[in-house]
Amino acid sequence: MIDRAVFRKLRAPFRRAHGRLSMAFGRAASARPLSTDFGFSRGTPVDRYYIERFLADHANDIHGRVLEIGDDSYSRKFGGQRVAKQDILHVRPGHPAATIVGDLTDPSVLPAGAFDCIILTQTLHLIFDLQVAAEQIFRALAPGGVALITVPGISPIDRGEWKDSWHWSLTDRALATLLSGPFEPDKVDIAVFGNLRAATAFLHGAAVEEVGRSRLDLFDPAYPITVAARVQA
Repeated sequence: MIDRAVFRKLRAPFRRAHGRLSMAFGRAASARPLSTDFGFSRGTPVDRYYIERFLADHANDIHGRVLEIGDDSYSRKFGGQRVAKQDILHVRPGHPAATIVGDLTDPSVLPAGAFDCIILTQTLHLIFDLQVAAEQIFRALAPGGVALITVPGISPIDRGEWKDSWHWSLTDRALATLLSGPFEPDKVDIAVFGNLRAATAFLHGAAVEEVGRSRLDLFDPAYPITVAARVQA
């Protein structure tokens, strides 16, 4: 018969693993999420894992004059020394890092034909007039320039700063149709990230560290957490 102390020692890693999985996936009957900030308070949010994977896949597009929304964290992380000039767009005056202030849909805000790359992560869903936004992105890109865009699919809605601006969640078909207006359809490349386990974990506010990356890397288009597009002018 196995010694009880040895049995407990052998069992411990399995119990810890089971606890993490139960926390992330076994809470379907719970009315309260693990976190109310997309999982930031627990680690890396599931959607951020997918966003960064998409940007890493297209890191070579991030070069020259680059525009990013809110801050330059992704430009620095994925563009590095390839970025010759950095611009940051923020919708509200007074943001300390912003080089351009205003609404993306306002034709007077972004210079025409100026940017080699626009990093537009988790922004379009906060704009009601998506068609005008897509037209202004196209207008602001230099010839041959690339926009790297992500939008939420299956997602909690922000409870804080952006709650009243959250208008949309998009499917891959919706994003492709939207961008194929100003951009040529053969220059619109769409990617979908997510699966049932990942969506369940994300809705409950579990973090990547609790779910495990291997469980996130299976993609099922029926459960789109992050929908992404690479478009070229």
